[in-house]
Amino acid sequence: MFSISQHAIDVDKLLTTVKDDAAGATVIFLGTVRDHNDDCAVLGIHYETYVRMAEEAMAKIEADAIKRWNLKRFAAVHRIGDLMVGDVSVAVAVSSEHRAEAFEAGRYAIDRIKTEVPIWKKEVTSDKGPVWAEGTTLEVG
Repeated sequence: MFSISQHAIDVDKLLTTVKDDAAGATVIFLGTVRDHNDDCAVLGIHYETYVRMAEEAMAKIEADAIKRWNLKRFAAVHRIGDLMVGDVSVAVAVSSEHRAEAFEAGRYAIDRIKTEVPIWKKEVTSDKGPVWAEGTTLEVG
């Protein structure tokens, strides 16, 4: 399950989504807005996406992770809109029979989300004002 949300990410709901009695491990990653980037003070971040493209890219990541690590369940949410320092911007939760697979799958998923899902961020800084963040070139294929 992957979703884009304009509302705060409900971590408890995410954990419930990946709960499975056959799972011996659940791993969750929370990405938060930090107060600095490249020696600039960050006041907040504005995220934008093209929802359909993001959902399609995420469906591929989810399917790959489930197959590769034999996951029991997978869930991820990315926020869009205006976020403040400390807000959770992205969350990935996975469950599997064993912890090694859960940790590997969680890292794999967030790394691919950062490079393949079309989500753009504009940092609001105290030094430069609003600045679109440079990201990685999307990998298509």
